[in-house]
Amino acid sequence: MDRATRNALVVENLPLVGYLVSELCARATHLSRDDLASAGAIGLITAAESFKPELGIPFGAYARKRILGAFSDELRSEDWASRGTRKRIKETLAVEEKLTAALGRRPSADEVANALGVTRDEAQQAMADASRHVTTLDDVTSDQLVAETVLPEEQLLENERTVFVRSAVDVLPEKMRHIITAIYFEDRTVKEVAEELGITHSAVSQQRSEAIRLLRDGMNTHFADDESEHEPQSRISAASRSAYLARLADQAFSGMSRAAFPAPQLLNSEIA
Repeated sequence: MDRATRNALVVENLPLVGYLVSELCARATHLSRDDLASAGAIGLITAAESFKPELGIPFGAYARKRILGAFSDELRSEDWASRGTRKRIKETLAVEEKLTAALGRRPSADEVANALGVTRDEAQQAMADASRHVTTLDDVTSDQLVAETVLPEEQLLENERTVFVRSAVDVLPEKMRHIITAIYFEDRTVKEVAEELGITHSAVSQQRSEAIRLLRDGMNTHFADDESEHEPQSRISAASRSAYLARLADQAFSGMSRAAFPAPQLLNSEIA
């Protein structure tokens, strides 16, 4: 697969990252949407780099596993609970569920304590921990995840692509940037964005499509093989397209030349 095709896979499947982030955050409300979206971006980029069409696996299914794998890595690194705490939370949730079914109401702390064979204070702490919806690898993604070792050079390339995609969104024209961020990473509908901006549903869709084409142009220009040339995807004027690519080159170079990999700032300035 050539780089242009891989770049197109990344851009075209950006909504998948947003969808999976929203799905996960709906199940575990304490999680950071920004951090997950940044991790998911790396997973998507990794999927596009390693995807082999000849295996006959749809890219969406393959990318989903890689994105979920990136989520699990993020959760492992950020999980506040010890293994013992997670075990206690699972036991508490199971007891609460059984008592709720038996009593027809939510059980009290004393009832949970009796069922668990612990003190009232211990039961209250366990119930408080459970209310935070601690998310573990098994809770969130079941057996859908794949664990793969990433070589140092592969990680560097993933980091570069993630910085680049973030920069590509950051330098989009203001309205396009707002639309991409709102739809893909704030889980808002085209109708909602149209009402906010005071424009038609069709206008939002057109702006979104043009933004995606610009993002693809940016990736094709930056990551294309040296000997290859690609027809512009965007339909804006040549001058506007050149200005966007120039801004992107400056922004991406600045981001990639930092000593430390920048912290994600998704909702206002990045796409995952």
